[in-house]
Amino acid sequence: MATIVKTPAGTWKAVVRKTGWPTNAKTFRTKRDAEDWARRTEDEMVRGVYIQRSGSERMTLEKALERYLSEVTPSKKPTTRKAEATKAKQLIQHLGKYSMAALSAEVIAKYRDTRLGTQSKRGLPTSNNTVRLELALLSHLFTVAIQEWGLGLTFNPVLNIRKPSPGDGRDRRLSADEEKRLLAAVNNHSNPMLGWIVRIALETGMRSSEITGLRCHQVDLKKRVVRLADTKNDSARTVPLTKLATETFRAALENPVRPKDCNLVFFGEPGKDDKRRPYAFTKTWGLLKKKLGMPDLRFHDLRHEAVSRLVEGGLSDQEVSAISGHKSMQMLKRYTHLRAEDLVGKLDKLERKTTKRSKQQADN
Repeated sequence: MATIVKTPAGTWKAVVRKTGWPTNAKTFRTKRDAEDWARRTEDEMVRGVYIQRSGSERMTLEKALERYLSEVTPSKKPTTRKAEATKAKQLIQHLGKYSMAALSAEVIAKYRDTRLGTQSKRGLPTSNNTVRLELALLSHLFTVAIQEWGLGLTFNPVLNIRKPSPGDGRDRRLSADEEKRLLAAVNNHSNPMLGWIVRIALETGMRSSEITGLRCHQVDLKKRVVRLADTKNDSARTVPLTKLATETFRAALENPVRPKDCNLVFFGEPGKDDKRRPYAFTKTWGLLKKKLGMPDLRFHDLRHEAVSRLVEGGLSDQEVSAISGHKSMQMLKRYTHLRAEDLVGKLDKLERKTTKRSKQQADN
């Protein structure tokens, strides 16, 4: 039965008690609202569908994201942890004061449209992919809240809105002149590790984190392979090395300034805790590419370049994916951009073969 009482503050408190269910109470401004809630709650209890919503009504998105970052995010990779913290800041800035129960599909769709219309710190429009990933974080937050936190949420509102398309992917390729100037600059840098890292990226298509995180025992110069255990998609793979990549690794492993107690192939200076971590070259890379007049060149574009060259060299999609670590052919296509001028030569060869075959058939 429900009990409706007036409080000293002039509001109305509804208390619902029913066998088999915990006592529930809620305060309203009017008596009618209290009666409606009590009637609806009792009806849901009778039908066995009542869900305690007070948790989701009290918890704001800001508090929910703080809990997510402290309980869920730490189990992920360091790069993912950093990225999720950045995405959470944007969500909190725009939606942080909403309760989890108040975050409807309409509210989230408005957030999506607002974000797509804003500019990044670099003055560029916020990309579709950035907003899509922010919504992915919000969606997983709701999934965890529903399945594990018991907040009384019945559905994930992010699933009911349109997501921005991921886009066509970057198609930045290095010209011969750019590559020449880039390699000259990194090879002349005071720290030879920068040049070695760039050359290895171009020769192997390995990611920046995969290269800088390498330990000496992972590089097998005799068999000319690098064994990667910790990759972005959590799948171990073995990367074959070209002759140039092998010699580059040899130079890196024979680095005369490597500390005896450090088995990182590319190592940085000791931190405040006296531990050495992978060589951090992000700032140096940013300054260098601007100096060379290539401000739009990202280090990850070197991976694009390497994968495209593997395809242009005649390797099959399966062979390229085994080297690059792409799990799907669709994803591999986004990273592969063939130069049209290179395809012209192949078309000429194909035409000559076709003409020769036709002539032979005519002679016969």
